[in-house]
Amino acid sequence: MTIAQLRAFLAACDLGSFTAAAHELEISQASMSELISRLEEELGLPLFIRGGRRLILTSAADELLPHARESVSAFQNGFNAVRSISALDGGVCTFGVLRNASYYDLSDLVERFHSRYPNVKVRMVGLNSALVAEAVASGELEAGLVVLPVSEPGLHIRPLVRDEVLYVSATRSPDDGPATVEEMTRNKLVLYDAYAGWRDSTRRQLLERARSQGLTLDPDIEVEHVETALRLVASGAANTIISRTVLESPSCPKGLTAVPFVDPLYDTLALIRRESTTLSPATQRIVEFAEETLRERARHDPTPGRPDSGI
Repeated sequence: MTIAQLRAFLAACDLGSFTAAAHELEISQASMSELISRLEEELGLPLFIRGGRRLILTSAADELLPHARESVSAFQNGFNAVRSISALDGGVCTFGVLRNASYYDLSDLVERFHSRYPNVKVRMVGLNSALVAEAVASGELEAGLVVLPVSEPGLHIRPLVRDEVLYVSATRSPDDGPATVEEMTRNKLVLYDAYAGWRDSTRRQLLERARSQGLTLDPDIEVEHVETALRLVASGAANTIISRTVLESPSCPKGLTAVPFVDPLYDTLALIRRESTTLSPATQRIVEFAEETLRERARHDPTPGRPDSGI
């Protein structure tokens, strides 16, 4: 029993003749008769009494009629739901972003997406990159924007832009030149993203550098937000690291000294998704929104060390 057979049956019931039903369904009368005949063969019972000016439904047809309507309606509803997703008139978008997304002009990402596609449900999670990677790898999120490196296996990673990481202090003289990891280990240090800890991508890069030199990197203070860390630096309590994008934002405290590392350090921003998977149309579109925003920002802000598209 097929949907085409049930549609032909319903049209015949509603219109009273195979000729009218064939015209309604835009098929030949021979095809219409064939659909009904095959349905009757499968059921083992006749559905219509033929010969009069109008088809007469048998008792078998009366029994089948409400179920046929329900089946065809359910199929059509499912078809329409899938079509609405592909047309971005429905569906769900799940996307993860790095915690400091607002510094990269991504704070209004959901607002811009929702204004364009108001019928799409959006779930956007802002977490440390390590946690976003875990959520994408587990299937909780379809895709995400992270800072590399991330450790989760089975991810397709597409680097987009990079942002230089700087050493920031309220007491250090700008004349002292670039910073070293060894210098960091000698001075009080405050690091943010305390929950993620050493799973944090930028911290991991620093830790690898310290270990390669036989040094121990142990922060004196750990906080969750970069803004809190910067307030502590401004007070002279400790030094920290931040990206150049954060440094040059209006919210960054004034009077801080920021210098690059002797061996320049970068945050590389990348889009991730699970390997061998296809993103839903809604999530694919918000991924494009995020990429367009970062690329546009890089094109209009070519300051050395700022995000660039040369990765």
